[in-house]
Amino acid sequence: MDDMDHDLDHRILSAFHARGADPRVASAARGLSLAGEHGALWLAAGFAGAAVDGARRGSWLRGTALVAGAHLASMGVKRLVRRARPTHVEPLVRTAGRHSFPSSHAASAAAAAVAFGALGASGAYAVPPLAVAMCVSRLVAGVHYPSDVAAGAALGALTARAGTRWMRGSAHG
Repeated sequence: MDDMDHDLDHRILSAFHARGADPRVASAARGLSLAGEHGALWLAAGFAGAAVDGARRGSWLRGTALVAGAHLASMGVKRLVRRARPTHVEPLVRTAGRHSFPSSHAASAAAAAVAFGALGASGAYAVPPLAVAMCVSRLVAGVHYPSDVAAGAALGALTARAGTRWMRGSAHG
C-alpha cells in the first residue's frame, strides 16, 4: 500500500471513528462487535434458520458452514499478512487478535448476507443491512482500516458465492 492509500485509509477510519463520540453510536458499535465475534451472530442465525425452516434445513446448515469457512479463511489470511491494527485512534472495543487485515467480522457478515440471501427465506432480508452495520461498526470501533473491512467483505462474499450451488444442494444451479 503506498503512502497515499495509507493516508486515505487513516482519514476514512478517523472520520468513522469520530462518530463513536455519540454514546448511542459507540454502544451500537460495541454491541455489534461483540455479537460478531468469531462469527457468532451469523452462526446463530444460520442454526436458527435450520431449526425453523425444515424444508431447507440442509441448505441452512451448508450456508452456515460457508459463513464459518469465510471466517476461518480470513483468520488464515491475517496470519499471513500480519497487518497491525490501527494505532492512531483509541479503540472502543478489545479485539481477539492483534492483526487487522482482513476483517473477520466483515468476512463472516458478507458471507452470511450472500449465503442466507441466496436461500430466499423470509427473514433473510434483514441480513444484508445488518451485515453492512457490522462492517461499519469495525470502523466506528477503531479496530480496522477501511481496506481491512473491504477485503474481509470481499473474501466473505466470494466464499459464499463460490459455495452457493453446494449450499442449495444442487449440482446444476
